[in-house]
Amino acid sequence: MRAKKYILSLATVYMCYFTHGIQAIILSQNAIYFYEKWGYTDPSAGAAAVSLAITATGLGKFLTVWIGGEISDKVGRKKMAVLGAILYTLCFLGLLLTTNMMVAAVCAFIAGVATSGFWDASLYPAAQESAPKFAASAMVGIKFFVSLSGVIYPLLVVNFIKTGSQSIGIIIPLVLSIICTVLAAIAPFAYDDMMKEKTSVNGQEKNAVQEEIDAAKAKMLVKPNVAVNFLTMFYGFLCMFIMYGAQQYTKAFGLTNAGLTEMQSAGLTSIYTFGSIIAVLFWAMMMGKLRWNPLKVLFIDAVFISIALALVLLVQHVVVIYISIAFLGFFAAGGALQTGLGVRQMFCPGPKGRNTGIYYTWMGLASTFLPYIVASMTKSVGETQAIFIMMGLLLTAGVLSIFMMVYLLGQHKKVFGYSAFERVKD
Repeated sequence: MRAKKYILSLATVYMCYFTHGIQAIILSQNAIYFYEKWGYTDPSAGAAAVSLAITATGLGKFLTVWIGGEISDKVGRKKMAVLGAILYTLCFLGLLLTTNMMVAAVCAFIAGVATSGFWDASLYPAAQESAPKFAASAMVGIKFFVSLSGVIYPLLVVNFIKTGSQSIGIIIPLVLSIICTVLAAIAPFAYDDMMKEKTSVNGQEKNAVQEEIDAAKAKMLVKPNVAVNFLTMFYGFLCMFIMYGAQQYTKAFGLTNAGLTEMQSAGLTSIYTFGSIIAVLFWAMMMGKLRWNPLKVLFIDAVFISIALALVLLVQHVVVIYISIAFLGFFAAGGALQTGLGVRQMFCPGPKGRNTGIYYTWMGLASTFLPYIVASMTKSVGETQAIFIMMGLLLTAGVLSIFMMVYLLGQHKKVFGYSAFERVKD
């Protein structure tokens, strides 16, 4: 059974994304520490500098993920996984040592390149390839480990702040990155082995990867139209826009708009991430054991994301905010981004590295665009109003995703001949 043979590669994927979960929030969770270290004394200017550094991460993702997917399909998953881990090590080492904002931004850019250009391009496909019958659940498992570190790390940061030892918060992911490098170097990867397996079909040599793609296309009654092709890519932008905004600025929203303390605001981030962990386990069961269609899951996610964001904005009550943020974590960060990639592969079967690259290019655009506009708004209208406007933009994205999912539900019936609300048909 392939899943047993490649269990170490799946474990490597999850360790890498546990480390990525820290990298994704390390700047926002340690904002004051970093901007004071960089020499900023004005809080607004310092917050804007941190947002710009976060933008560098998104830029690194946006510029490299598409080409990374193409390269991953050609050279295999192992090399990309190892190189990504090495770049992560360099990133955290730079953040630990530098006192210059521009150097930190370069480190953040390197992290973006490592995340999407190397890890997303190789490890997302590797998760699917290690257990093809449970590909959707395997990818949602990635989100579980991202979320797990997202729950633990903000609380550790609060403790590090109290003890005056915030540098430990950078040393921890540095050590984890070294562990990821070792694991990636020794683990076997299914795709690398599949590329070596050749079969002859009608006198033409084919590999196991191409056979898998051809089998997926054979299940379609009609070819998906241009709109389906676009929407399955664009969802990566909308989902990341919502998820990244909540991930990076939930703590700031608590401090600036909800009147919470530092600990309470850090708790918002942990509650958001805890909600995502519960969701990962729930959706993994729904899509794995009960065979729910991933498109059905995305429709449900879109509806409840919009409701949660509307409550955060319209009902200014601490308890309501806490509950809404938990629901936002459940439906926005509970594997929706990874499930969206599964929907992309379902409608547009092709080399998984390429599809991941296309999808995550749109994701990288969102993670570049959002912190940039927040930094610009912070300079012009102040941090409090900028964060509130940003939450309104997240709500707009949630509503738009509902309309997108309704359209894709209709197209699913045409392409596959059955409703997405039925069990997945093998």
